[in-house]
Amino acid sequence: MTKLAILEYPDPRLRKKAAPVAVVNDALRQLADNMLETMYTAKGVGLAATQVDVHKRLIVLDVSEERDRPLVLINPELLKSEGKGPGEEGCLSLPGIYEKLSRATHICVRALGRDGNPFEMDADGLLAVCIQHEMDHLEGKLFVDYLSELKRQLIRRRLEKERKQRSTGSEIRASAPAL
Repeated sequence: MTKLAILEYPDPRLRKKAAPVAVVNDALRQLADNMLETMYTAKGVGLAATQVDVHKRLIVLDVSEERDRPLVLINPELLKSEGKGPGEEGCLSLPGIYEKLSRATHICVRALGRDGNPFEMDADGLLAVCIQHEMDHLEGKLFVDYLSELKRQLIRRRLEKERKQRSTGSEIRASAPAL
């Protein structure tokens, strides 16, 4: 497997809307495997293809404690969402940034699996939040878009400063997993 480069905010490629996957083949399954490897290495719980500069409707997730229950959703579509609840979100494209957002607490989603077969699933808790977060990426939307303009500007400045520090040898790392 290959570890892929994760685009970081404010990279404009993160704003590109992903195209539906026409054919589930070995190349797409390899991409999903590479995305899972990248996500696990980065200590995330979800990753959208958009974040690795592939603009296809593909997300991978694993919210299990043991990190042994990978989930691949191809062309996911939200069928139902219920409830609203606050939660803290992070993102592999915004390293070290965590903010409170409100998301649906229960969702039902339809997608194709890694094998290309369609399925529907209900999700709640962290899995529901993660699916919504990653599906936003497929639309070119980031969790910071739910925040005020002032907060987005502060986050952008902080990330630019941290990137500058990393490029000069000082590395800053997030301690919690990001979506």
